Amino acid sequence: QVQVVESGGGLVQVGGSLRLSCAASGSTRRIVANGWYRQIPGKQRELVASRSGGSTNYAESVKGRFTIDGMYLQMNNLTPDDTAVYYCNIRTADWSSYWGQGTQVTVSS
Repeated sequence: QVQVVESGGGLVQVGGSLRLSCAASGSTRRIVANGWYRQIPGKQRELVASRSGGSTNYAESVKGRFTIDGMYLQMNNLTPDDTAVYYCNIRTADWSSYWGQGTQVTVSS
């Protein structure tokens, strides 16, 4: 079992930056991949960035602005379209998937 807690969300103006953190506890030695997703009300949760085996993957909408760095997500040049609840996802070697409770990011124009 892995417990996941996100932090670092908040209110920021257009063009600003935030750094989200994902803290994992429990069976962390079995973690093989991690990623960040986001969701707005009424829409499906979407992948923002992920990291596995040294490779990273980004949604087209955040390329060049967001960087996944270990258990962190650095978000620069934020726009109102980035407003969402951001979730950290952890995958372990047995293909189990764990989620945190999410952290709200709000970008004001």
